[in-house]
Amino acid sequence: MRRLLIAFGMLLLAPLTSANSVWDDSTLNKILQRGELRIGIETGYMPFEMRDKNGDIIGFDVDIARHMARAMGVELKLINTAWDGIIPALLTDKFDLVMGGMTITPERNLKVNFCDPYMVIGQTVLLRKGLADTVTSYRDLNNKQYTIVSKLGTTGEIAARRYLSRATILTFESESEAALEVRNGRADAFVFDFPYNAIFIAENPEGLVHLDQPFTHEPLGWAVRKGDPDFLNWLNNYLAQIRGDGTYDALYKRWFESDRWMKDVNR
Repeated sequence: MRRLLIAFGMLLLAPLTSANSVWDDSTLNKILQRGELRIGIETGYMPFEMRDKNGDIIGFDVDIARHMARAMGVELKLINTAWDGIIPALLTDKFDLVMGGMTITPERNLKVNFCDPYMVIGQTVLLRKGLADTVTSYRDLNNKQYTIVSKLGTTGEIAARRYLSRATILTFESESEAALEVRNGRADAFVFDFPYNAIFIAENPEGLVHLDQPFTHEPLGWAVRKGDPDFLNWLNNYLAQIRGDGTYDALYKRWFESDRWMKDVNR
């Protein structure tokens, strides 16, 4: 009988032991124990993350990251990482999540998990002004006579290669380098995210036309490592909370409906 009671007790304890093990391995628990939330970003994607004139990182994502860290009761550490290496860096625990305007795609989702989308955007085209009478839609650029530029490893590059495969596609390390190729007349069109294109043409109205109707549907999400339901649950609940209490709307208006921040950006 004693052996049966011991065995029964062990069976009862097994689920608790397993649950404790899962919690110990959770990124959320490690953040709380560490006292620091590490977030991977890549500066230069206005207005999500960029540097001001003092060299500090600012932007829409950055403000959300600061608020998120306060909600956890921990310090915030932003880790600037090249975009083409940001998912490998997440997978090797260089930081806890990616918060850099990352589009949720099936290919990326094979490697990482995403929280619920926090914004939906799409690809648009910055066009060389001399083509304004010839090109009225992104479809018109699908011709071997045109040179299309975008940033390496982004959904802008993916969209350009998918929809404009007949054109010559060139990629650059940064979005600003690629956009300047069009402004300076060395390329015909730049394919990239609507928010960035809208800001770029506002600052560089000469020589460019914005075909501002997005031709892709791209939800943005925060990326985390797979196998961590606790952290994913917390992030989704946090996002629902800031959407409901007005925090998200206030930050959106600051960065997307005002240009006051532009005077502080290092360009």
